[in-house]
Amino acid sequence: MSSSEKKCRVAILGATGLVGRTMLQVLEERNFPATDIIPLASARSAGQKVTFRGKEYVICVPSAEAFSGIDIALFSAGASASRQWAPVAAAEGAVVIDNSSAFRMDEGIPLVVPEVNPGDIFAADGSAAKIIANPNCSTIQMVVVLKPLMDRYGLSRVIVSTYQSVTGKGKAGRDALESELAGERQEQFTHFHQIAFNAVPQIDVFTDNGYTKEEMKMVNETRKIMGDSSLSVSPTTVRIPVYGGHGESLNIELKSDFDIEEVKELLGRSPGIVLQDDPSARVYPMPLTSYEKDEVFVGRIRPDYWHPKTLNLWIVADNLRKGAATNAVQIAEVVAAGRP
Repeated sequence: MSSSEKKCRVAILGATGLVGRTMLQVLEERNFPATDIIPLASARSAGQKVTFRGKEYVICVPSAEAFSGIDIALFSAGASASRQWAPVAAAEGAVVIDNSSAFRMDEGIPLVVPEVNPGDIFAADGSAAKIIANPNCSTIQMVVVLKPLMDRYGLSRVIVSTYQSVTGKGKAGRDALESELAGERQEQFTHFHQIAFNAVPQIDVFTDNGYTKEEMKMVNETRKIMGDSSLSVSPTTVRIPVYGGHGESLNIELKSDFDIEEVKELLGRSPGIVLQDDPSARVYPMPLTSYEKDEVFVGRIRPDYWHPKTLNLWIVADNLRKGAATNAVQIAEVVAAGRP
């Protein structure tokens, strides 16, 4: 903890879920300056216990009283719970960092990835926003890689295909894969179809334009985070039967020429990125090697020989950590420090 970081009372709404439990883990691992933890969840989880720094805490249900005196509230209980309780927590004085889709595209609410746009957290007077949105998992890892490329070369267009873990659907997504692998019959498919031994090119529901909500999140959130409403983003999102770690294949058209070795050097030294790019030794990012890591792993970097100023690369990140819990905690660290 730096000397400038203030000590905080932290509430976690959704503390019993996969992301909520990962938030607790990341807070402890990163030595976040928390003086107290208030774990909150639905009534069916009330009375259960979670552990933080060797101490047990009892789960309570959310209420205005529960948020009284809280400095930072991390939310991961779904959009409806966020819409109900985020304004309450903010009115009680907490800075809410929300992992749901509830506020991401609301005007005036910052959508933040700390490696990309940490300054958006603060108003002109230096105060932190009362509600800060955590982006979608697939968007987060992509913009971490796009940011240094945009700053150096400019961006014209991004074509992205995702290969997303079942844990993107939380515990239900993981349980569905496990039950299918065990041969249990599914009356309703959590992933729209059988996910075991399969790949499903649908994440969330389809919209009128033929894209899914997950795909449109990547379009709209990327534009907001990068501060470029004209940026062309063309996504296809796919669910695959792995337990953790989202992969993404990116085709990136830049505004200026590039040297591929310079691109590798640039990405290798950029915050939050680990370069794994030695195909001759079969070194490249994979979900297994990203497991329980906080960085975005980048490899298979190569030029697109058929389109000038365009390159291809492959990225992987742990969707429960950098794609959710770690990014939220990193935002909390910026808030606690009082500056980007």
